[in-house]
Amino acid sequence: SCSIAGNPTLPAGLGLPKDTLRCLGYHGFCFRSKSCPEPFAAFGTCSWHQKTCCIDTTSNFHTCQDEGGHCVPPEIKCLQEQVGLCPHREWKCCTEL
Repeated sequence: SCSIAGNPTLPAGLGLPKDTLRCLGYHGFCFRSKSCPEPFAAFGTCSWHQKTCCIDTTSNFHTCQDEGGHCVPPEIKCLQEQVGLCPHREWKCCTEL
C-alpha cells in the first residue's frame, strides 16, 4: 500500500502520478495486484496504471478525520477508539488519546 497516503503535513502533488493522487484523495490504497482483496473494491489505478487503487467498501468512505478522530500508530494507547479509515493499514482511529 502507499506509505504516504493522506498525510496532511505533506504538500499536495509531491511528484506523485495523477492517478495515485486521485486514489489517495478517495482514501484508497495502492495494491500491486490487478484485483483488490475483500472488502476493497477496485477504483482506478495508481503509479501510472501499474497498480490498482482499492477502496474499502465497508467504511462508507468515512475517514478518521471526517469523524473527528486522529490516526495513531498501533503502539499508542487509545482511550476511545472509533470507526474511520486511516491511511496506514495498522493504524487506529482514536477520539481520545
